[in-house]
Amino acid sequence: MKVLISGVGIAGPALAYWLLRHGGFEVTLVESAPRVRSGGYIVDFWGAGYDIAEEMGLLPALSEKSYPIRELRMVDGEGRRVGGVPVRAIRRAVRGRWLSIPRADLAAAIFRSIADRVEVLFGESIALLTEGAAEVEVHFTRSSRRTFDLVFGADGLHSLVRERVFGEERRFEKYLGMQFAAFELPGYRPRDDEVYVTYNQVGQQADRFSLRDDRTLFLFVFAEPSADAPSDSQEQKALLRRRFSDAGWECPQILARLDQAEAFYFDRVSQVAMERWSSGRVALVGDAAFAPSFLAGQGSALAMLGAYILAGELKRSRDDPVRAFARYHQRLASFMASKQRAAIRFADNFAPPSRLSVFLKNHLASTLGLPFVAELLFRPLMRDRIARPIY
Repeated sequence: MKVLISGVGIAGPALAYWLLRHGGFEVTLVESAPRVRSGGYIVDFWGAGYDIAEEMGLLPALSEKSYPIRELRMVDGEGRRVGGVPVRAIRRAVRGRWLSIPRADLAAAIFRSIADRVEVLFGESIALLTEGAAEVEVHFTRSSRRTFDLVFGADGLHSLVRERVFGEERRFEKYLGMQFAAFELPGYRPRDDEVYVTYNQVGQQADRFSLRDDRTLFLFVFAEPSADAPSDSQEQKALLRRRFSDAGWECPQILARLDQAEAFYFDRVSQVAMERWSSGRVALVGDAAFAPSFLAGQGSALAMLGAYILAGELKRSRDDPVRAFARYHQRLASFMASKQRAAIRFADNFAPPSRLSVFLKNHLASTLGLPFVAELLFRPLMRDRIARPIY
């Protein structure tokens, strides 16, 4: 079967991997960017996604790119430590099956595993999809139109495939009242190797983490009632300056170098909620179908789980893709909804609504370093309650 996958992030290449492993699929990937994207934030990788990465043989490559974070440190406006969590306590809760890795490095590792076995159209996007009885006609913005047996939207929160087939984004996006920016700066000081530093204020948070090659990753999150977000990068940077220039800690010196930022990324914090993830011969996977938002801390791993199950159900029902898509949704829908609810419950951790919330986050987090406390708290929260089918 000839299949087209839109998106070369996490879900798209993962879906391609499993379709190729099952055999009988000829895969084309299309990506609007000129190459595999860089930048983004650090993701904590565990659970079912970790298990799938292990089965894909990716753990050695991912371990090489991961960071041995030893502490999540909370600081006040003067940079003084006011709380913290030893990450080893959280790792114990998942029995060591945990990696902290830049999202771009995870995506690159998955893509390398399939790059020489697929056709890739970089710098291209889908303009129109027309479904027939046995195929989908795809009109591209630059290339000639082509036909495919199946089309998959793995193109993220702002999916073009979803818009073309299911309707406008606003019908499915659930805005969570926050916006964020992630970017890198070279040569930033101070550096705290293996420490994720967090500064909280009412309604906002600023983080930094030291990367390899003398780079530093920054994450700024802030509450914003309106879902309207500037689309121009200069307007986005101006908004950050207005929100954080007087915030204290290192915010003024970080923002003074904002125009030197590399891999600058800005977006709303949103989820995607849909009653169905497929229509005829077109299906969605990853954030395009069930984005939990980065608040879940597990979006990349969940995208890999979705790709695994979607490909597996297609293997089982190759002659009836509509049935395969229905089983894919049946297996995953309630599980993904539970992950979305958990992310919403965790939202106040990123933009504390009151001074009391800031105090509790900064000071009570230290109790997680006590013997067995983190295990008792995190083990049930981080358990993926889903039986992963063996295909």
